[in-house]
Amino acid sequence: MTGRGPLVVVGDVLLDEDIEGVAERLAPDAPAPVVDVRGKHRRPGGAGLAAALAAQDGREVVLVTALGDDPASEAVRRALTGRVRLVELPLSGTLPVKTRVLAGGRPLVRIDRGGGTPGSPDGSVGEALAQADAVLVADYGRHTADAVREQLAETAHRTQLVWDPHPRGAAPVPGARIVTPNAAEVRSLTGSPADEEPSLRDFAERGSRLADRWTAATVAVTLGERGVLLTRPGGGTPMLVPAPYRADGDPCGAGDCFAAATATALADGALPEEAVQRGVARAAAFVAAGGAGNPKLWRTAFAGRTPPTAPTDPFALVDSVRARGGTVVATGGCFDLLHAGHVGLLESARRIGDCLIVCVNSDASITRRKGPGRPLNPVEDRVRVLAGLGSVDAVAVFEEDTPIALLSRLRPDVWVKGGDYSVEDLPEADVVRAWGGQAVVLPYLDGRSTTLLAHRAAESAKPVRTPPR
Repeated sequence: MTGRGPLVVVGDVLLDEDIEGVAERLAPDAPAPVVDVRGKHRRPGGAGLAAALAAQDGREVVLVTALGDDPASEAVRRALTGRVRLVELPLSGTLPVKTRVLAGGRPLVRIDRGGGTPGSPDGSVGEALAQADAVLVADYGRHTADAVREQLAETAHRTQLVWDPHPRGAAPVPGARIVTPNAAEVRSLTGSPADEEPSLRDFAERGSRLADRWTAATVAVTLGERGVLLTRPGGGTPMLVPAPYRADGDPCGAGDCFAAATATALADGALPEEAVQRGVARAAAFVAAGGAGNPKLWRTAFAGRTPPTAPTDPFALVDSVRARGGTVVATGGCFDLLHAGHVGLLESARRIGDCLIVCVNSDASITRRKGPGRPLNPVEDRVRVLAGLGSVDAVAVFEEDTPIALLSRLRPDVWVKGGDYSVEDLPEADVVRAWGGQAVVLPYLDGRSTTLLAHRAAESAKPVRTPPR
């Protein structure tokens, strides 16, 4: 995009590998699972992942990192060429390779190999930093940030700088705008026992101490599904930025996604609080879509398109749940005035499987079915209310009179309707059976309906006539 300077990412690139398979038996010579390999995926990790994610909205991204002549370095170059601009430091040794072995979508073991030492930077590093709208340091403890520390210290005084630290790395340079340690890193950096889980108050105090120690404007402690806790020097009042929804998925790379989105927001002129909110939302969507281990999402990130943001993309959610062998449940309706019957149905439907997707009639669809004056609430409001329920994982809108076309794309394992229907009366039942799904009817609270609520409201709104004397 024109009119903007680049985002410069400085840090350690890794090569990440996922070996995916199925484990159904143990080895005869040891109590170890045997993995039948079904696929293998390779991608840049560490600062390489952060740079690729930062580039997906079209912003120019410059990646300052150490690469060598080894096959892993060449694989990273091929993956990033045309996506980000590389400014390379020489690497003595080989690029680190981290291999995860997964069975049924769950990691069994990780194997690390390789490693090298970054060399001295040339003038191109200083030139890149001088042009930056913002800088993200993705420190993985491999000393790339150490090699350019002097330039980073100068940059922090004139440019927004986000530092994603590592326990084996150096401290952030003074003047960082936001430092983003996770909960485990905060415990390690402040001397907390590994088996101790501090409270939010403890995290606030520790984050504030780290902000003082690092002379950082803000320390944003990432707490997984709980969100991010913003702390400042001097022990001021912390701010908790909660995740917009519970994201069930592979968290691999979520920290890189959060840091990249936060730095990009700062480069766009957002305040730190706004930048962190954007980072939290982007990281939640990233995890819900399968994280860095989702090959489809990775291809999308490299294609320059933005991943789904809150509310969760229902199709990405289906792919993620199905990839790990979960059960996809869907239900549908107008949901014009949400009432206790709806809530009970949705809670029961969610307990059937691993995610619940609600298919909602569009405004035009409701008008055709219910007549003039309906819907009472526009589709944007209905979607927002549904998405705010803890039982609902995603919402999808359909324009037709029935959700059949939408269901053919989602292909849920279970299709749920309330007890005022019978399975035989559902036009969707045969469609769901076509891919091996099942239509079911759940109990429904009697006497609750949008029509009855609307009629009751209309009656109560009528003026009261005083009888003549």
